[in-house]
Amino acid sequence: QVQLQESGPGLVKPSQTLSLTCTVVGGHITTKYYYWSWIRRLPGKGLEWIGNIHYTGSTYYSPSLKSRTTISRDAAKNQFTLQLSSVTPENTAVYYCVRENSEGDFDTWGQGTQVTVSS
Repeated sequence: QVQLQESGPGLVKPSQTLSLTCTVVGGHITTKYYYWSWIRRLPGKGLEWIGNIHYTGSTYYSPSLKSRTTISRDAAKNQFTLQLSSVTPENTAVYYCVRENSEGDFDTWGQGTQVTVSS
């Protein structure tokens, strides 16, 4: 059974870069044909898809966040990471790493990690 676990700082200062890592256990991030995504829940709002990395290594980003987002991976460690630059308090959210299958279903979620942007 695949499990995902987010890790990273819970507090980031404005204008800095938010960095989170997702460690995958029980499956590999290069397994066909999965995407490995980052999704966030903003306070009082719904879920927002940030972007993903394909098993091939190709990346895809939300147009609204693309200019500030980088998703990468370390296959040897079976991890993928999110970097969101120039954050503001509006980026305060619970961040999830998620596996998406070939049918477009988000079938496995990490528990989520709260990130607060504040000075």
